[in-house]
Amino acid sequence: MIRRIPARTQTERSDATTARLLTAARRLFGADGYHATSIEAVASAAGVTKGAAYHHFRGKADLFRAVFTREQEAIADTLERVAAQSPDAWAALTQGTRTFLEHCLDPGFRRVVLLDGPAVLGWDGVREIECAHTLRVLSAGVRAAADAGLLVAGDLDARAQLVFGALCEGGMLLARADDPARALVGVADEARLLLGALRA
Repeated sequence: MIRRIPARTQTERSDATTARLLTAARRLFGADGYHATSIEAVASAAGVTKGAAYHHFRGKADLFRAVFTREQEAIADTLERVAAQSPDAWAALTQGTRTFLEHCLDPGFRRVVLLDGPAVLGWDGVREIECAHTLRVLSAGVRAAADAGLLVAGDLDARAQLVFGALCEGGMLLARADDPARALVGVADEARLLLGALRA
């Protein structure tokens, strides 16, 4: 007896097309940058028509925002795993900052999140997405460290935003460095000193 494979639903087909577009867009935006990448090039790389791309995304900026959001989701998931595997709140915070900076060594991440993100989405657009993902995880780490009595008293939200800003600037330093892997050592040391200044 021959078993028939059930046909995919319209939703499944749509989700698969969206996933292909996002994968292709991340590769092209990450390699060539936003301005050098056309939505036609993304559609071609994804193996779909330009019309299909516009059916799923209003335009290139909308597609870029989805790629940026996906990058934020991925790094937030990574940071949450690091925190879950850390022996205590302080180790989670320090290892999380190091992990974020290591992630900045990925040229695609640097290009999408650190270089093109603010220019394409604007500061408010970037911060809205970061608050839902990466900054949310860092804020939780700062609160956990404070609850454990490991941080000096202060405004925890402001502290998390300042630390996050320093990490993003550290990522920008890595993005501009001739040897990002070598520069990581110094940037990570400075991040450790910054956190150390907050320790109770």
